[in-house]
Parts: sequence; C-alpha cells; structure tokens
Amino acid sequence: MAVKILDDSITFEAFADHEDAEFEDDICLRFTESCPEEEKVFYGGENNLYVTRDQARQIAIEILKALDE
Repeated sequence: MAVKILDDSITFEAFADHEDAEFEDDICLRFTESCPEEEKVFYGGENNLYVTRDQARQIAIEILKALDE
C-alpha cells in the first residue's frame, strides 16, 4: 500500500523486493516525487533505499514510538 505525504507530492512504498531475495537487504523503501524540480526533497524522481528486515523493523518501531509520544 502506498502512502501519500507532503500534500501528495511524495509517495512512499515499502515492500520485499523478490528480485533481490538472495541479498540480506531485500526490503525496499521507495520514495517517488511528483512535483516541480525546485520543490523536490530528493535528487531523483524515484529513490529506493534497501534495508534488511531487522532494519525495517527498527524503523517501524521508531515510528510507533514517535506516535506514542
């Protein structure tokens, strides 16, 4: 499921990349931007950050902690 953030200008997706299943960091965090160049947060229109499953869990825990504050 994709999440739209920053007034729908960035789409965030997280998924297991089955093509990279042989690698430890097979969880893809994808950010796709649909805004003018001067408003972009990232340098490209689509940016993928690959993390391990443990790192993905840690990210989720940190987000949940922030929600509980």
